[in-house]
Amino acid sequence: MKTGPLAVVGAAVLWGTAGTAGLLVSADSVALAAARLVIGGAVLALVAGKEIRRAVSPGTLLAAAAVAAYQLCFFAAVGRTGVAVGTVVAIGSGPVFTGLLSWALHRERPSGRWALATAAAIAGCAALIVGGGEEAGGRGGQMVSGVLLALLGGLIYAFYAVSAARAISRGAPSDGVMGVLFGGAAVIMLPVLLWRGAGWLAEPMAGLAVLYLGLASTALSYFLYGRGLRTTPVATASTLALAEPAVAALLGLVVLGERLAPVSWAGLALLAISLVVVAVPDRRPRPSGPELPSTAGDPVTGEVPSTPGDPVVPEPVASGRVPGSVSGRSGNGRKGG
Repeated sequence: MKTGPLAVVGAAVLWGTAGTAGLLVSADSVALAAARLVIGGAVLALVAGKEIRRAVSPGTLLAAAAVAAYQLCFFAAVGRTGVAVGTVVAIGSGPVFTGLLSWALHRERPSGRWALATAAAIAGCAALIVGGGEEAGGRGGQMVSGVLLALLGGLIYAFYAVSAARAISRGAPSDGVMGVLFGGAAVIMLPVLLWRGAGWLAEPMAGLAVLYLGLASTALSYFLYGRGLRTTPVATASTLALAEPAVAALLGLVVLGERLAPVSWAGLALLAISLVVVAVPDRRPRPSGPELPSTAGDPVTGEVPSTPGDPVVPEPVASGRVPGSVSGRSGNGRKGG
């Protein structure tokens, strides 16, 4: 059995824990996103080592800028909407944008099963939003602007996921692609972190939380995501990444004391079933065509594998793509992916 889908789900689970960790940070959403990317990106670049050279291209460099932009959109969105709603909208819209971009840019038409399962998963996410909206009463315009920012983040996530998947399908090492995307994003965000101030990192709990966000919910998660992309089509991986909002919602319920309406519980169940359907290997004959070798000699199908690699990377930094999220009560924005 292929382990690619399991690696993607593992990455999504780590992204989903970012919101709870973010509650321990008193910094604003921009500083938090910058610190997370600087730490996680530096680690991914070090792990990639010399393989980064094989992954550098105009496409991956542009995707690195998209990773940084996604983090800013995601954290700002979650700061306005709360953990569950912001994460669900940003990550829930990712599979739709990813499937459409793959089809429009690279003629990678998603399968009918993917379309059905993704539609069901998005319906489950919508149910989560309904329940989350009931608990977010009083946010008014903040909720509207937060949802719009989350949708923008979902589109950006899809772009860098498809870009990373394309690079991996053409033979670039997955570790190198993640190193370029997140190492490049770290370079972009380092001046931002210095501009916003890094004194808050001296606080013990804040420092530990940011280390977790950088090492676990960014570096480790995108390492797993990149490995998963070697054998998992990008549209499939983006749908599997919907495990992130489910984890975020459950942690919000158990750890943060947030409440979910009965319809939200039904949405979680529908989402879980949809993820299982997508994760089951497709046993239909594959279309003929040359296979593209991936790193370490692992075969990949003619379909474009998913990215971050993360998210690729969505993730999300988020989600997330970098897909993780931060509760609105902390004033921070996720993912996270």
